[in-house]
Amino acid sequence: MAIPERFSNLPEYAFPRLRTLLAGIQPGLHEGEAPAILTIGEPRHAMPDFVAEVMAANIGGFAKYPQNEGTPGLLDAISGWLGRRYGLDVVPDRIMALNGTREGLFNAALALCPEQKNGQHPAILIPNPFYQVYAVAAAAVQAQPVFVPATPDTGNLPDYAALPSAVLDRTAIAYLCSPANPQGAIADRDYLERLIALADRHDFLISADECYSEIWRDAPPPGALAVAAGMGLADRVVIFNSLSKRSNLAGLRSGFVAGSAANIAQIRRLRAYAGAPLSLPAQAVSEAAWREESHVAASRALYQRKYAIADRVLGNVPGYRPVQGGFFLWLPVPDGEEAAKILWARAGVQVLPGAYLSREVDGHNPGRGFIRVALVADAEQTESALMRLRAVLYDETTDGEG
Repeated sequence: MAIPERFSNLPEYAFPRLRTLLAGIQPGLHEGEAPAILTIGEPRHAMPDFVAEVMAANIGGFAKYPQNEGTPGLLDAISGWLGRRYGLDVVPDRIMALNGTREGLFNAALALCPEQKNGQHPAILIPNPFYQVYAVAAAAVQAQPVFVPATPDTGNLPDYAALPSAVLDRTAIAYLCSPANPQGAIADRDYLERLIALADRHDFLISADECYSEIWRDAPPPGALAVAAGMGLADRVVIFNSLSKRSNLAGLRSGFVAGSAANIAQIRRLRAYAGAPLSLPAQAVSEAAWREESHVAASRALYQRKYAIADRVLGNVPGYRPVQGGFFLWLPVPDGEEAAKILWARAGVQVLPGAYLSREVDGHNPGRGFIRVALVADAEQTESALMRLRAVLYDETTDGEG
């Protein structure tokens, strides 16, 4: 049986591509050095210390089918966090727990993208570069993906307003990630207000991926749903967040989606038939994590220390931009694939070519001249890896220490 064309046209996922690229290359290490793997965005800070105790206390829940939308306690915890963080009054029936936000970012398109928009084939707007599930979601609903450059020229955020009105009029969903993966840019309140007004003018929905919202340099990023609510346009936004980055619980696969009652009802309805709800012990851990903030602040301080290290080591590299949120550096290079190979061969530092996170449009891939570097190791390991990276990729083009 033939594979549906909408999926066969998807490029290979980033990490298998990286393994192929580096196959046969031995890491170049000096005595006492270990390979530095800075590719995957998997936090390595400590989990909250209450996780094991809460899991053990609720272990019997593995014998029961979990509630599809989330336990009342978990939904109440998320609602409370939204109130403390954003000043939002979101009742539990406007929230659904997710088995990781990737599930939600995909299934929300299935639940909310119409088959036609204004009598035309719908479009889904995707920043370029982007988190790859956005493109798979567009393919699944057979919408046209419109890849919009998010480059230094646009502040590393997509300028959706620059699209032709004909495209915007058939747009069903626009994805936005802030803080952005991979560039670390933050959509400020003015940007969000303009985007929400654009969505209202052209009648589309914003799927706001806010998984990195609690990792920031100077001030907490604004939330899209909070901004939309202040404009009286909360039905234009659904937000997605996760405990993976906030609480260093990537393996828990726990997140949530929140939005208007109508949008969440549709997402819940799809989940009832085709979803995989979180186990009850995982929901209990999640509830505890959303109610507790000290572990989040401690982890954020560790990232802020690594921001300072990156600024010091790489600050005078031409084109370097200090990360504003999240934990990725988006570093300029002549060619990301060549840089990744050279860096692995000469310094034993593994990074991800930016082209693997982008799509070529009109012969141009906006990620080709970048590498993504994950600041997930501890401060000492991060500094060592960045010094090795700088020595291999930049020292011939910079003047002294950064």
